[in-house]
Amino acid sequence: MPSPRTVGLPDGVRACLFDLDGVLTRTATVHMAAWKRTLDEFLRSLDPAAPEFTQDDYNRYVDGKPRADGVRDFLAARGIELPEGSPGDAPDAATVQGVATRKNELVLRELDEHGVEVYEGSVRYLRAVRDAGLATAVVTASANGGQVVAAGGFAELVDIRVDGVVAARDGLRGKPAPDTFLAGARALGVEPGEAAVFEDALAGVAAGRAGGFAFVVGVDRVGQAEGLRESGADVVVTDLDQLLGHS
Repeated sequence: MPSPRTVGLPDGVRACLFDLDGVLTRTATVHMAAWKRTLDEFLRSLDPAAPEFTQDDYNRYVDGKPRADGVRDFLAARGIELPEGSPGDAPDAATVQGVATRKNELVLRELDEHGVEVYEGSVRYLRAVRDAGLATAVVTASANGGQVVAAGGFAELVDIRVDGVVAARDGLRGKPAPDTFLAGARALGVEPGEAAVFEDALAGVAAGRAGGFAFVVGVDRVGQAEGLRESGADVVVTDLDQLLGHS
């Protein structure tokens, strides 16, 4: 019989839904660097004295969200409104979509040059989850989810993937809305009350809580444990393998 307690989860959990960047892979730092370069350059084009994009800005406005939502939310916090544009906008276009495109180009360049680094403890936990008989999904806002999972070398441990491409195709709202996690549960054939969510982003934890999932694990990579708890995490760890043996 499946034994969720061996991986630190409540009885009745049949599936695990993992965010990707910052939970299974170290690509959150790549995304932060790309966002910072993109938004600092854009802000300086408007006002050379504009305050820089910070880690706190990333955590509060951008992390875990679809790219365009992150652009809108951060710029709104700075009192800046841009025309929406279209997904085909050039990376130097002064539109929401143009800024989002610029950020994605920088991320893809970094991944191409340096590859994907995984959190070994989290991949160890992912293997333990599979050994316990639980289904697995990756649920990420990234449109590059397939490439990252493949490059990380753990594709065989993931049953299904709900990423930015799937979300756009199916009209799913991005985190903090629970749509993508709910879609992941449906694809695995389980109810939200039978699934656990694993997230490092405040928006992602909020999405797990809003979706009525059985258990929400916050993964604190950047010193925001309190914020993860306030957003709805049932437990906060600094790496997933800390849950092993906590039966």
